Order: sequence, then C-alpha cells, then structure tokens
Amino acid sequence: MHIGVPREIKNHEYRVGLTPSAVREVCQHGHQVTVETDAGAAIGFSDEDYRAAGASIAPSPEAVFEAADMIVKVKEPQASERALLTERHTLFTYLHLAPDEPQTAELLDSGAVCIAYETVTDRHGRLPLLAPMSEVAGRLSIQAGAHCLEKAMGGRGVLLGGVPGVAPANVAIIGGGMVGQNALAMAVGLGARVTVLDKNVDVLRHLDQVYGSRITTQFSTLETLEHSVINADLVIGGVLIPGAEAPKLITRGMVRRMNEGSVLVDVAIDQGGCMETSKATTHAEPTYVVDGVVHYCVANMPGAVARSSTLALNNVTLPYVISLADKGAPAALHEDPHLMNGLNICRGQVTNEHVANARSRRYVDPSTALAQV
Repeated sequence: MHIGVPREIKNHEYRVGLTPSAVREVCQHGHQVTVETDAGAAIGFSDEDYRAAGASIAPSPEAVFEAADMIVKVKEPQASERALLTERHTLFTYLHLAPDEPQTAELLDSGAVCIAYETVTDRHGRLPLLAPMSEVAGRLSIQAGAHCLEKAMGGRGVLLGGVPGVAPANVAIIGGGMVGQNALAMAVGLGARVTVLDKNVDVLRHLDQVYGSRITTQFSTLETLEHSVINADLVIGGVLIPGAEAPKLITRGMVRRMNEGSVLVDVAIDQGGCMETSKATTHAEPTYVVDGVVHYCVANMPGAVARSSTLALNNVTLPYVISLADKGAPAALHEDPHLMNGLNICRGQVTNEHVANARSRRYVDPSTALAQV
C-alpha cells in the first residue's frame, strides 16, 4: 500500500502523522510512504530523516494525496485537504465529527473510508488512540490554567500552589477519566487544593485511594458541580462521551457567579465543549473573557508540545497503520472489531451512531457499509 503523510495545516499545529522511525517500520513491511516536504521540520524531523527511513518527499499536499491510498494525519482534514479526498482513499486521523457539520458533509461527499483515532477501542472498552493525547492535554490544562491565572493574562493573580502563609488556588476538575487523572497529578504536584467530580463512584474511590486527604472527591450532581465551579480559581473540563458531543455541564449562570479573573480550561472543546460559554480557540489566540472569567478553549492543546505529542501518538497508532496497510482497510476492519469502532464514515454513509445522532443523519452498520468497498 502507498501511505501519504501531509504536513498539518491547522493553526499552530506542528505534529506529524508518522515519524521517521514509524516510516522505517512501515517500509520494512513492504509499503511505500510519501511525506510532504517539511511535514516534520518544526519538531526536528527533516526531509533527509524521512528519506533515510525510506520515504519519498512530495512538494505539495496535492502530490501526497495523488500518490497515496491511505492518508495518515493527526488533526481533522481542513477544507482544502477534504477537497483532495476521493473514493480510493482511506483516512486515518482524529476527526471529532459530532460538533462539525461541514467536515461531516464533505467527508461523506468524498466517498472515502474515514477511521477516527478517537473512537477506536480496546478489549477493555478504553480508547487507546485517544489516551496519549488525553494524557498530554490533561497535564497541559494545569500548565495553561496556571499561566492564565497570572494577572497579566487577565487572571486573578493567584499562584496555583500558594506560598507559606498564603493559601493555594482552588482547582475543580470535572471528570475523573484520562484527562482528569493527568490534570489531577499536575495540580496536586504543584500544591493546589483540588476537588475532582465524577458520576462514577469507582473512579472516585480509586482516586481517593491514590491521593487520600490531598484531594477532595465529589459525586457529580448539579449542586456539587455548581458549588465547586463557583468557588474555584481554576476549572478543568475533561468530560467525554466517545464520538458524541460533550454535555454542557457548566452553565452560563455558573460562570456569572465565579470570581472575576477565574479561569476555565475546556479540554472537551474538540467535541463541542462542556461549558455553555465555550467556543474553540487557537494557540495564536488561546483565550477570551466572558463575564470576567478567562476561557482557554484551544482545540488542539497537545500541539503546543508537538514533538512529545507526536512521539506519544505514534507509539499507539503505528500497529494500526501497519495492520491497515498489510491487510487493506476492509480486511483489517473486519478482523478487528475494536478498529471497526473507529470507522466513522464509509462510502458516503455515517457508520458511528453517536456521530449520526449528533448530525441528525442516518446511521448505517459499519459491516454493511464496508460491503460496498
């Protein structure tokens, strides 16, 4: 199979779909790889590195898409990239389609087979291709939130960990999943006072066993959520329903009652955000203010640490890339029900129920859609 790796063009996105090391592995399996020039240059992977690994270098995205049968990316294809997709392509990347009608419509029109990293599962029901970016985003959320609390950034002027004689900041983490756990580790490490809210008592029990009296755990109800948010200096939104739009848990009314200069970091913004006041931002302009509260809603947070993120992502995506290349997409998907869960769009049909519901489109069973490939 011929695999194409275009340069990412989303705002301040420097990650790359395959590293030179991953390219070498793919080529060892007898496949061809074409990488767009300078695709990894911003994070220290030169065109010469890719050539040494066995790849060909293409001068443009058009040349990459023309050569390739499978496109491996990081972020969802932008409009100019979607225009290059055809029925012969398999697309393997993050998609986050639930809140994104233009992308959904154009991928359907392309006729391509589109597999989303974020809905691939494992035998334990976890999301192995989302996990490393959730780890990165969770850790970054505290780093970004602490920076936004600085007065020059519009924040309250509060030091997250405090100093002797001065209380630390109050941090509320909404969701005790992968994002929440990594945010928690960072917040506790910096000395903040942390409350974690979740509806899964087993999750709260586990976190209590790990951190004990260093944190407060709360079963998430409207009352506990409202109290925690209103009294927080920094709120991290880390809720996730795989493939679906994030629920709007933090209302505009709660935001109005927060202290001026408090900070909201919405890590769920890729899936539409978990706060009524959230709107996607970029690394170029990461924040805005609503009712005196600073909002950080960057839709590609891990792009800020692009080299670390790329390496972490390739660690988990490479086996799937090789499987898809070795067997072809239809066979690889049929043989692996967990990879099949990643199939969101196939030959003009929506094959993920959450996406279909969110976009008010007809759901087609993935196996039925694949029979047409």
